Amino acid sequence: MDFEESEEHGLIRAAVRKVCAGFPDEYWSKCDADHEFPWAFYDAMAAAGWIGVAIPEAYGGSGRGITEASIVLGEVAASGAAMNGATPLHLSMFGMEPVVKFGSEAMKQKYLPDVARGALHVAFGVTEPDAGTDTTSISTFARRDGDHYIVRGRKVWTTKALQSARVLLLVRTTPRDQVARRTDGMTLLLAELTRPEVAISPIDKVGRNAVATCEVVYDDLPVHVTDRVGEEGKGFQYLLAGLNAERVLIASEAIGIGRAALRRAVDYANERVVFGRPIGKNQGVAFPLGEARMRLDAAELMVRKAAWLLDHGRPCGAEANMAKWLAADAAFQAADQAMQTHGGFGYAREYHVERYWREARLMRIAPISQEMILNYVTEHVLGLPRSY
Repeated sequence: MDFEESEEHGLIRAAVRKVCAGFPDEYWSKCDADHEFPWAFYDAMAAAGWIGVAIPEAYGGSGRGITEASIVLGEVAASGAAMNGATPLHLSMFGMEPVVKFGSEAMKQKYLPDVARGALHVAFGVTEPDAGTDTTSISTFARRDGDHYIVRGRKVWTTKALQSARVLLLVRTTPRDQVARRTDGMTLLLAELTRPEVAISPIDKVGRNAVATCEVVYDDLPVHVTDRVGEEGKGFQYLLAGLNAERVLIASEAIGIGRAALRRAVDYANERVVFGRPIGKNQGVAFPLGEARMRLDAAELMVRKAAWLLDHGRPCGAEANMAKWLAADAAFQAADQAMQTHGGFGYAREYHVERYWREARLMRIAPISQEMILNYVTEHVLGLPRSY
């Protein structure tokens, strides 16, 4: 077991940090406050080639793995960009995994090069108002009509829908009461979003406001059969193929937020003088920050393990889920302690930790809750009875 970082990974970190250095906390605070998509940052990362880091070279990407993608996103988040900076890149990195693995050659040739160079934004449409985490209960339906599917239904929490031309859309093509298994009969489509049959409404939310998350209504949207990913009825299995990658990337982003918050807290604890001494001299301030560092470092070890397993084609469901749980927990503890260290100033926007705190809290909910991960671990790792 070798813990020395490779030269390539070190160069990736340095290159991403160089791009991020041009976008300080003030840039991200303004984007968040103004609900403005960070186009300048996104374009800079696309120009540097980072959008396509995990897309195969044959389709215009760099052909690297989830390990490299996680390093990129972790560094972005740690720069102070947090989720406002990571999310615009994240969806292009992991979201197209089903297309890479199961799409037709024509589909890959048509879409992946544009995604890799940052010209094509793709959203992810799975969650529904009445289904939530119970994906098999979705009701958005696509009926076949000649060489098209006609899609009708409603999705929520579709991030980046306003900027995206396409959406990876999970639909039912066979009613749930007509399939042998509840995971059957679902199909994955790469549908258009910029059509009159699609209505997009941003959801007002607490944080990560530079990137809108939306309710999307599909009112008889036509989708050509050539824009179907893989076979009809196997969409749920294709979706699962990308979930472990998403867990790893989200975990790395969470750790990045935690590191940004911890950096701010340590600087403040060294500079803030109360009763004639820096507050960092007080164990009540220092010890929780030391604990935050240990939690972040421990979580990162699980992230690295899960990414390695994934990139080597090994089973990694348990590790990917554990990485997400541990990283989200550590990130929020670090951000919360950064708020506590700053005292009243932690609530002030100019110190930025309140933004980290809002975004770190999201990581314990999305894209899957901590409780659902515990369900997975207790059932599939410990062998306890299924609880839901």
